[in-house]
Amino acid sequence: MRDLDQPITLERALALERAEMIALYKAHVNPDLCSLLGLIGFDRRFILAEGVEVTDDQGRVYLDFLGGYGALSLGHNHPEVIAAVESVSHVPNLLQASLGSLVAPLATSIATVAPGDLNKCFFCNSGAEAVEGALKLARISTGRQDFIYAEDSFHGKSMGALSVTGRDKYRQPFEPLVPGCHGVPFGDTDALAAVLSEHECAAFIVEPIQGEGGIIVPPDGYMKAAEELCHAHGALLITDEIQTGFGRTGTLFAVEHDGARPDIMAISKSLGGGIMPIGAYVATDVVWEAGYGDRDRCVLHTSTFGGNTRACAAALKTIEIIMRDDLAGAARRKGEMFKRELESIGERYGLVKEVRGRGLMLGVEFYEPKIAKNLSHEYLAASVAGLLLQDHGIITAYTLNNPNVIRFEPPLTVTDEQIGRALEAFDDTLKHHKSLVGVVAGLGRTLLQRGRS
Repeated sequence: MRDLDQPITLERALALERAEMIALYKAHVNPDLCSLLGLIGFDRRFILAEGVEVTDDQGRVYLDFLGGYGALSLGHNHPEVIAAVESVSHVPNLLQASLGSLVAPLATSIATVAPGDLNKCFFCNSGAEAVEGALKLARISTGRQDFIYAEDSFHGKSMGALSVTGRDKYRQPFEPLVPGCHGVPFGDTDALAAVLSEHECAAFIVEPIQGEGGIIVPPDGYMKAAEELCHAHGALLITDEIQTGFGRTGTLFAVEHDGARPDIMAISKSLGGGIMPIGAYVATDVVWEAGYGDRDRCVLHTSTFGGNTRACAAALKTIEIIMRDDLAGAARRKGEMFKRELESIGERYGLVKEVRGRGLMLGVEFYEPKIAKNLSHEYLAASVAGLLLQDHGIITAYTLNNPNVIRFEPPLTVTDEQIGRALEAFDDTLKHHKSLVGVVAGLGRTLLQRGRS
């Protein structure tokens, strides 16, 4: 479908009505995704955003408790981050024939706050790119090929990252993937030890808390034990802190809970302050030197946009704010209260199986109705998210690998009063839908009707 004679200008794009935006999305982007989001009201047109609040084109104000899947630790449009980006508008943003204006200062800042001996940074544009780079570094520095990953993990959807992502729904359509990738149950050190003994592995890549797996917290000591097992077998430990990093779980990095010291760490999401896309992997000097430590190999992994000035400016200011305002501590204090109250609501109505997480990375898993079980597993949490959005103006979503879990990941700047409003909305939703079968059944009828149209 080609319905335009000329490209759309920025001014015209900003003035589009909701119906026009939906029509263009269906015509030129992803029509089925657009329809799916429309089922639960996620096709609204938002025109204003500040902090935790966003406003749609009808003037309704919402609280964002999804937070860009953890990318909005500072909330929407943080003025200091925007000012930081504007302050470098006169500096070359992309100039490959240079060292970059802010690359070294940002790398130094990250090395200063990173756990263990992580010291060398490579900058890219996204979490998946950071994972790809981390996997390549592990291979070249160890001379080994195989990887171990945790079942139900999520590391991205590019080919390498997908090869170590633990959900068949995303993997199978693209097989064969990178060979030599072995899945083990998350939190199971015996299974990890067995694979390390059987195969010469370059690395074990793992999230300190599984995000898309359903906000799964491993047993205490797991990350440290994984580090020790990897090193005993000549493998590296890669930690994926893309969602958990920079204060989300109540410590600056989630591995600090166990005192683990990774060899490589992938970061992204909140690093850009919600303003600029940026990712990175950070490695120890030993691993970096083994991989890229001479003039022939130092250019084997590069990125055109990685380390651009505006993204680095946003990241520098973001780290400054997180440290200055102790947002990790704020996440810990607020998260403990939030989790406690969610558990209380769950016990009140008997619909919640478990509340999990640390800090402001929380997941609520529901009991699945005995009828319409397959439909409820895929769409129950999405249905609850739809009710929270439509009835209460609370934005949240389910976790990708466990769609029976609804997530709460508000900005770390969220207030106690805003958390209270979200709790009231969650309580009201469960109170008025004591049996969630009707919600799922209604969604199923809508899906069938859409399929026939």
